[in-house]
Amino acid sequence: MPKAKVNNIEIEYETIGDPVSKPLLLIAGLGSQLLAWTDEMCENLANHGFFVIRFDNRDIGLSTKFEDAGMPNFVEISAAYTHGEIPKVPYTLEDMAGDAVGVLDVLNIDKAHICGASMGGMIAQVLAYKHPSRLLSLTLIMSTTGNPDLPQSKPEIMAQFFAPVPSEREAYIEEMVKRGRLIHGTFPYDEDQSREYMANDYDRGYYPEGVTRQLAAMAVPGNLKPKLAAIRAPTIVIHGREDPLNSVEAGKEIATEIPEAELLILDGMGHSFPREVIPQIVNAIVANSNKNGN
Repeated sequence: MPKAKVNNIEIEYETIGDPVSKPLLLIAGLGSQLLAWTDEMCENLANHGFFVIRFDNRDIGLSTKFEDAGMPNFVEISAAYTHGEIPKVPYTLEDMAGDAVGVLDVLNIDKAHICGASMGGMIAQVLAYKHPSRLLSLTLIMSTTGNPDLPQSKPEIMAQFFAPVPSEREAYIEEMVKRGRLIHGTFPYDEDQSREYMANDYDRGYYPEGVTRQLAAMAVPGNLKPKLAAIRAPTIVIHGREDPLNSVEAGKEIATEIPEAELLILDGMGHSFPREVIPQIVNAIVANSNKNGN
């Protein structure tokens, strides 16, 4: 796969579909490699007329790792906010949004349809208000503004989901399959499919340290809610009603704050991409992209 040299780092990316089709940039979530956007989903989008671009965020997969930055201190990050200061982190969501823009630059794409999931949705929000001229449309899936007043993630889920993971391959895969079930929602959970995905993810780029630094990046710029009124791109917010990490109220807030944004709540969907909802998500992206005629 090619690498884009942006912001003095390298971002691994892949394209699917015809380069003359509508460009669609997919931004993955916390700790997720480009594999999170499955081949099936990307090919489906390409068949609907998109030139699909998926990539590894910095510090994950095959993109540049920030080993020299060390591990963030979350006590210090929390203390900084308590004192009204901006916490010191290895990099920020704004940096990650800059990486996404850099991928478009390497591909000579002036404007693109942008779609982000979870933390990728937060990056997409930052991209939308920091680089408005680069957007044709915006799709935000199972994301949040980071507003501390929103309902918090279920503590029992958080305790299990962010516990240390085994480093040994088979133990890691089995643990992550278990965690996948916790956030899947009420659709049937395909353990075999999840196990195959986790094995591919591990073999391609096991790197838990990057997940921790990405988590710290979500602390800056903090609550995105006040910035969203500036977004003018056609927007659709897609959220699972059973999401245990970012509650459905988070999706509702985003849709309320972005002018004329649409909201699609999917019953049965948690913080995942169940096969059953992929057609609805693809159709929603297509419909939203057609609002501006591009």
